[in-house]
Amino acid sequence: MSELESGSKKNMTPALTAIIVLLVVLLGTMTYLWSSKNGALKEATKKNEELQADIEEMNKMMAPFLGSETTNDLMSDFTNMMDTYDALMKKDASKSDSLNAQKDKIQGLITELETAKKNGRVTASLIAKLKRENETLRQIMIGYVKQIDQLNTMNLKLTSELDETSTQLAETQNERDTYKGQAEESAEQVKKGSKLAAYGFTSTGLRMKLNDTTEPTTKARNCVQAKSTFTIGENNIATAGDRAVYMQIIDPDGKTLQGRTGGTASAADGGNFVYSAKRDIQYGNKALDVTIFYDFNGEEPVKGNYKVKIYCDGQVIGSDSFTLK
Repeated sequence: MSELESGSKKNMTPALTAIIVLLVVLLGTMTYLWSSKNGALKEATKKNEELQADIEEMNKMMAPFLGSETTNDLMSDFTNMMDTYDALMKKDASKSDSLNAQKDKIQGLITELETAKKNGRVTASLIAKLKRENETLRQIMIGYVKQIDQLNTMNLKLTSELDETSTQLAETQNERDTYKGQAEESAEQVKKGSKLAAYGFTSTGLRMKLNDTTEPTTKARNCVQAKSTFTIGENNIATAGDRAVYMQIIDPDGKTLQGRTGGTASAADGGNFVYSAKRDIQYGNKALDVTIFYDFNGEEPVKGNYKVKIYCDGQVIGSDSFTLK
């Protein structure tokens, strides 16, 4: 072996020793840590077993309180809440979505409780959880009940006010109809009261004398005119002003004489009437004497009884008759 190789071996020995020492230290540290973790794991496992044993012991102790009575009470509460939500939806269908969401939660708890009872796994923690959920859902339900009751109370109040308003409106309409009827009745009475009346009739045929004047006659063969003289009575209710007064003469054959001066006029009932002659007057609510003439225009009138009717404002205000022989 050369001196160079001998020197190299001498230099590597301390480094190798250091590495070996470091490895030994690391191995010892890892062994310690593993031992420590393993001990902690065993300790945790032991505590978990002790805790589980405590839970089982507690469940045994609570068994008398977790019997069918307790679960039945919870089931009854859940069922009653379901019925209450159904009643609330009948009162206010607009909240069906939110109410159905709460019903779904209750149904989930019912299913969970039924499953636990079926499998014999009704525990204190489960009962405590269900009771908490039960109380929470109960408070939510009470909130809905108050809200819907308030809305129903408001609706009842509004309905009552609406009924009261409708009643008042009906009463007002009845009063209006009554007043309208009274007004129409009064108007009708005024209308009747304002109707003019003709009286004091003198109706006759006229013959022509030699001096071109006329005088009454009852002879048909020399009768050239007919006249009717009458008085239109005083009426303070009637409207003063211009009036057209019509004379209708009906011959013995039932025919209305018209000649050159006749025509038709509107009647108050909406129809028409035929007249023989007319005269315009100025009525001032005072009694007024009126005479109206009818000319036979050279035709000899037939013998018999002639009826005379006087019209004003579309109504018959008086009548008379005369006879030609």
